Amino acid sequence: MNVFEKTENFVMKTYNRFSVNFVKGESCWLYDDKGKKYLDMLAGIAVCNLGHCHPTISDAICEQARKLIHVSNLFHIETQAELAELICKNSFGEKVFFCNSGAEANEGAIKLARRYGTEKNPEKYEIVAFRQSFHGRTMAAVSITGQGKYNEGFGPMLKGVKFAEFNNLDSVKEIISDKTAGIIVEPIQGEGGIVPADKDFLLGLRKIADEIDAVLIFDEVQTGIGRTGKLFAYQHYGIEPDVMTLAKALGNGVPIGAIVAKGKAADVLKPGLHASTFGGNPLATRAGIEVIKIISNEEFLKEVERKGKYLAKKLEELKREFPEIIDFVRGKGLMLGAVCKISCSDIVKSALEKGLIINCTAGNVLRFVPPLVITEDEIDYGIKILKEVLKEHAS
Repeated sequence: MNVFEKTENFVMKTYNRFSVNFVKGESCWLYDDKGKKYLDMLAGIAVCNLGHCHPTISDAICEQARKLIHVSNLFHIETQAELAELICKNSFGEKVFFCNSGAEANEGAIKLARRYGTEKNPEKYEIVAFRQSFHGRTMAAVSITGQGKYNEGFGPMLKGVKFAEFNNLDSVKEIISDKTAGIIVEPIQGEGGIVPADKDFLLGLRKIADEIDAVLIFDEVQTGIGRTGKLFAYQHYGIEPDVMTLAKALGNGVPIGAIVAKGKAADVLKPGLHASTFGGNPLATRAGIEVIKIISNEEFLKEVERKGKYLAKKLEELKREFPEIIDFVRGKGLMLGAVCKISCSDIVKSALEKGLIINCTAGNVLRFVPPLVITEDEIDYGIKILKEVLKEHAS
C-alpha cells in the first residue's frame, strides 16, 4: 500500500487531505514524492517561521536528541529554564509554564484565570471570549471558540463562557460582571479571517480587566514569534496582557506551547494545580531557544515588517487587477488575508496544482503566513502563480 492507501485505511479521517505527500523541505520550499517543488506560503499554518529544516534548528535538535530528549518535570531542566528566561526578557513576562500545543496553552490559561478568580470569590469563574475566535480543539478550547462549527455535536460546552463581538467594546461591557474571571482575545483573529484588533479595543479590554480584577489573556499562538513584524503582536499596541499563550512557531515544527504570565497571574498555578508530562522537555525547549535567539533579533524583525509590506503591496495589485474576486487585503507583517467576494477553496486547490501552498480561512479569505525568511523574489514567484490562478477563475 502507498501512503494514501495507508492513511485511508489506518488514520482517522479528521482531515480532508490534499493528495500530496511531501518528503523533503528546505527553507520556503517543499518537495513531494514525485520530485515536484512547491513554494510554501502557509508554513505549516504559521509554524515554520524560520522555514523548513533551518540548519541551526535542525543541528540543535540533532545534538539535543543525542544528549537527552526527555526528563520529568520533577527535576530541573536546563534548556527549559533558559528558554523561559529568553521569553521573559524579550516580553512582559515574569514566569512561564510549558506545554505541547496552543490548545493546551489556552486550556491552562483558562484554568489560571478561574483559579485566580475563585480564590477571591467562588462565583468569579466566568470567561469572556469573542465571536469568530479560534482557540483550539480540546473541550475547553472549543468552549471559548466563537465559531459554532467547531463545537457542534460536542456539547454541553464549558459552563460560564460568554461571547462578545470582536472590536466592539460596548458588547463586552454588556456581559461583564463581578463573576468575570478572565477575558481571552486574539490580537489578530486567524481562523476568523485575519482580522486585526483595533488599538482602542484592546486598550479598553485592559481597562475593563483592571476595573473588575480579571485576567486579560492574549492568545498569541498564531501571531507570536515574529509573525507580525514584532516578536509578539501585543507590542504593536502599547499594551500588556496579564497572560499570553504561545505555541506554533515557538519550536519551528517541534511541538511546544507556553503560558507567559506577569504580576497577579504569575504565581497562581502552584505545585499540584497544573502539569504537563512532556511540557518543556529538553528537546522541545532546545529548539525554542534557537528560535527565539534568531527571531528576536531587531534586524530580523525589521526585515519581516518590510517583506510584509511588500507582500501586501503585491496583493493590493492583484486586488486592483481582479476586483471581481478580491475585495480587500488586511493583516500585519507576514500574516495577511486577501478577503474574497467568492469562496476561495477552489483557488487554493488550483494554486496547489501549480506549486503554490496557501489556504482558505473563514470560507472566503486567502491566508498568507509564509516563512519569515521568504525573499522578495519568492514572493514574486508566488504572486505570479496566484495571478495565473485568478485569471482562470475570473474567466
